[in-house]
Amino acid sequence: MSQGKAAGLQKRLLHILRGGVGKAGAVKKIILYALLIGIGFVFLYPFLYMFVNSFMSPEDLLNPAVNWIPSGLYLENYVKAFHTLDFVKSFGNSVYITLTATVLQTAVTAVTGYGLARFDIPFKRLIMVLILATFVLPVETLIIPRYVMFNDYKLLETPLTLWLPAATGQGLQAAVFILVFYQIFRSYPRSLDEAAEIDGAGKYRVFFSVSLPIARPALVLTSLFSFVWYWNETRQSGLFFGETIKTLPMKLGSFAASYADLYPSAGNQADAATSINEAITLAGTVLSCLPILILFVILQRQFVESIEKSGITGE
Repeated sequence: MSQGKAAGLQKRLLHILRGGVGKAGAVKKIILYALLIGIGFVFLYPFLYMFVNSFMSPEDLLNPAVNWIPSGLYLENYVKAFHTLDFVKSFGNSVYITLTATVLQTAVTAVTGYGLARFDIPFKRLIMVLILATFVLPVETLIIPRYVMFNDYKLLETPLTLWLPAATGQGLQAAVFILVFYQIFRSYPRSLDEAAEIDGAGKYRVFFSVSLPIARPALVLTSLFSFVWYWNETRQSGLFFGETIKTLPMKLGSFAASYADLYPSAGNQADAATSINEAITLAGTVLSCLPILILFVILQRQFVESIEKSGITGE
C-alpha cells in the first residue's frame, strides 16, 4: 500500500472516530449510548426484577439456578394478589377519587393562573407570595390543622377531604401548576384578547376560546402530574379516609396483613411462606403500578410535548 493511500485511510478512520461538523463520531456515540444504557438499566432494573419475579412459582423462587427466566408463567400469584388487593373495588375508588381531584385541580389552577396573568387585581404580589409559601411549606405542617378542620365539619372518611383542597387551589403541588399556567398565559400578547373582545367576545369567551387552546400543553401537564400524584397519595388519604375508603395504593400498603387475613393457613407454613408471599407481593405491586404505566404509554407523546411547550424547559 502506498504512503498516500495509507494516509488517506488513516484520515478516514480518524474522521469516523472523531466525527465532523454537525456529526458525532463513533467514540462520542459509544460513550453516549453507554451512559444511556447504564442510566436506563438503573431505572429499569427494579421494574424488570419485580415483573419477572411476580411470575415465578414457589419452586422457582427456592431454586438458586432460576434467576431471570421463570420455568413457566405462574399466574396463581396474580390471582391471589388480585383478591388480596380487592382489586375491583380499590381500583374503582382510586379512579373515582383521583379523576375528580385531577379535574378540580386542573380547572382551578388554570383559572387562577389566568386571572393573575391577564388582570391587574389588587394585592397581586401578595397573592403570588402566598401561593409560593404554600409550595415552600412542608405538607406535614398542614395535615394536622386540616384534620382538625375536617373533623369539626364532619368531613372525615369522605372524598371531600381531598376534593375540597383541590377545588380551592390547595391540592397536591397546586402552586406549581398555578405558576405554570401563569407563565404560559403571560407568554402570548394581549392583542389576541383585544381582537376577540372587538369581535364581541366577553371575558369568559376569551378564556375558553382563546386562552385555553393556547394553554393546552399546560392542561396536559397539569392533568397527568395531578393524576399520578393523587393516585399515589397515601399519607393524607390514609389519615383522612381511615378504614372507610381504601384506594389501590392504600391496599398495597397493608398487603401483608390483608394476605394473612385472606389466607390464614399460609402463616403456618415454613420458609416457603415467605417466598410465596414475596412473589405475591410483587404481583400486587405490578397490579398497583399497571394503570399508571398504561396511562403513560398511551399519553407519553403528549406528556413529552407538554413539558417542552409549557415553559418548564425555559422556552
